[in-house]
Amino acid sequence: NVEVPDRFALGQNYPNPFNPSTNFEFRIANREFVNLGVFDVLGREVAILVNEVRAAGVYTVRWDASSFPSGVYYYRLQSDDFVESKKMVLMK
Repeated sequence: NVEVPDRFALGQNYPNPFNPSTNFEFRIANREFVNLGVFDVLGREVAILVNEVRAAGVYTVRWDASSFPSGVYYYRLQSDDFVESKKMVLMK
């Protein structure tokens, strides 16, 4: 049995703080184009982790930030009718 989420959701990354990589879990309620991006404190997009149509389900994506400096970053999940952002800390 595969559980299909009834709503969109973005979980807190883990581990947080992290070095050098972290995981993001998100839920998609129906087949839709989704974008998961990482942003620096100035709002510049520094990584695109997902940028495609995905089927309904639960997903985990890993980000290797070994080439990025320590600091606070934000990540955002966006689809047609859903946008949510969260904060994370990279400590080297």
